[in-house]
Amino acid sequence: MQVDNQIFGAPLAGITDKPFRRIIREFSPDVPLYTEMISCHSLVENHKNCLRNFDNYKEERNIGTQIFGADAVLMGEAARILQDSGATWIDINMGCPVPKVATRSGAGSNLMRDHKLAEKIMRSVVKAVSIPVSIKTRLGWDEEHRNWIDLIHIAEDCGVSFAALHGRTRSQLYTGESKLPEITKDIKIPMIGNGDIKTMIDVKGVFDLGYSGAMIGRAMLGKPWMLGVLAGQCKPPKNVGEVVLRHFDYMLEYYGVRNATQMFRKHAAWYSAGIPNSADFRIKVNQISDEKEMKAEISKFWGCEGVL
Repeated sequence: MQVDNQIFGAPLAGITDKPFRRIIREFSPDVPLYTEMISCHSLVENHKNCLRNFDNYKEERNIGTQIFGADAVLMGEAARILQDSGATWIDINMGCPVPKVATRSGAGSNLMRDHKLAEKIMRSVVKAVSIPVSIKTRLGWDEEHRNWIDLIHIAEDCGVSFAALHGRTRSQLYTGESKLPEITKDIKIPMIGNGDIKTMIDVKGVFDLGYSGAMIGRAMLGKPWMLGVLAGQCKPPKNVGEVVLRHFDYMLEYYGVRNATQMFRKHAAWYSAGIPNSADFRIKVNQISDEKEMKAEISKFWGCEGVL
């Protein structure tokens, strides 16, 4: 897969599911996207209550499936399953800061302070598949342990194809300013910069630091066209309401009426951000559990009743 000069869509837990990726693809057909992070235990043990365990990636294009876990053998098995499901590449999560993943499970950003385990996992995953393997990590566990370069060199030795770096430490979570370091010539694999990238100026700044790609995360919330805009593949839609309704339809198709309607409340709120009377709209949709009522409120807010 091509890495250089690419705009990537970041893996976002609870966000970059199949319906969201589907609506993104309407604006940016070829931009590389990541899935939500997938538990190696859930995938290998075939947990039925997790729909993403059964996604068919052969229907998608340029899709990286991100896995997390602290068991090297299971991580390799999970990678093989995802390769068979049509993933373009496998990504190992080494940056998730939430306690459920990083401390209680020993995965995610915990691997930034356990390089021996990180190496075992990378070697297991690279050996298990024939498609590229990447990692996504942070600057370090905290300011006293900014050891991302050491982890990248281990990744290089393990055969990892490229890496994404978020410009914060684990202790920062998502607060404070993301500050990406410059990429020096001693780093041999392509690096992708991530963190607070929202505009073309931000993208240029990442490339100027020596990164091969820029990864967009929270800037996609309520703006699934953002990747396409930054990649020069589209312009923002004229009728956002029609996009919102299509996204909701994709959610209904994937999750079913009851779950989709409740899960879509956050998306409806993000889409409405910055629009007059959006506060009242958010109050209304956060109380809606009925599919038709949700569509009616969306259509009323964006003035697209004719779509129904």
